[in-house]
Amino acid sequence: MKPHIQTLSLTAICLFALACGGQKNEQKQGPPPPTPVSAVRAAKGDAVYYDEFPATITALLEVDVLPQVAGNITGVFFQDGQVVRKGQKLYTIDPQQYRAGYDQAVANLNVQKANLNRAQKDADRYNTLAQQDAVARQLVDNANATLEAARMQVAAAQASIEAVATNLKYTTIYAPLDGTIGISQVRMGAAVAPGTAPLNTISSDNPIAADIQVDEGQIGRFLRLQTSKGTNRDSTLVLVMPDGSRYPYPGTVRIVDRAVDPQTGTLRVRVAFPNPDRQLKVGLNANLRVKNSTGDPQLLIPYKAVTEQMSEYFVFVVGDSSKVTQKKLTLGARINDKVIVKGGLNEGELVVTEGTQKIREGARVKVN
Repeated sequence: MKPHIQTLSLTAICLFALACGGQKNEQKQGPPPPTPVSAVRAAKGDAVYYDEFPATITALLEVDVLPQVAGNITGVFFQDGQVVRKGQKLYTIDPQQYRAGYDQAVANLNVQKANLNRAQKDADRYNTLAQQDAVARQLVDNANATLEAARMQVAAAQASIEAVATNLKYTTIYAPLDGTIGISQVRMGAAVAPGTAPLNTISSDNPIAADIQVDEGQIGRFLRLQTSKGTNRDSTLVLVMPDGSRYPYPGTVRIVDRAVDPQTGTLRVRVAFPNPDRQLKVGLNANLRVKNSTGDPQLLIPYKAVTEQMSEYFVFVVGDSSKVTQKKLTLGARINDKVIVKGGLNEGELVVTEGTQKIREGARVKVN
């Protein structure tokens, strides 16, 4: 073979090798294959869920037992923490000074009645003599004035008796309502007086209530619950005890407060519960679960499709050309393994549920 022919052959071989290598490099630099993921379509469905509110147990009626007169406690007629009935005797305050005052007031009334009797006779006699022109007119006027003063003295004595009798009555303190009485703040012999601390507190406990604070946007919902008569409330208002157990009796909305707190934008709602076993105690902290009452289908997606970033929630949606786009969502209540989507997603959109950690914005995916 001639030298120049050999040179041409080697050149051709090198060019062929470079061409093959270039093709391999081009193949290596091509687009990556689609990432395999799982996805479901966002769909509307029945969404039965509960909104949960921190609740504080409170009495529907609560009364402080206060002394109305001064004196020493001479009797305590109940056990701390027992159930008492309206009109039941609770305490006595030493009545001796008030009984003595009452007896004195009665005696004073009798004196004034005697004076009135004498004044009446004098006035009658002078008026009879005046008809016969047998007495000066001034004496008649004086007799009538003395009679009127005597009548007023009798009225004042009667009023004094009523005041003293009231004080004497206040030496015995009775329960103002049915309920549970607390631990007595005074013992036998303690000195008490009006304006001092309460002797005790009585609260009604059947029914009893749970107070919650609701956002102003929820006011209409609770007003409807308050006025609704046909709603089955066995599962609408559920009280969850501190140990996580469910209280066995359903609640009803008793009071929706008159005004929104301008500082917090919330309103107090009071929900009443039967309490026949006295299981609920005033001051207990619990949670009130309120069943949603919209009745409208809600947009639902699997909760595992959601990723959280800086307290914001996102999902990947498969779009045209199998490329994914990240969308920011507004979420509602979580229902088992699903969550309600309030905004940011449309019904029918394909949401990635598995493989989100392997993809990014604009990536091509293959849905399994």
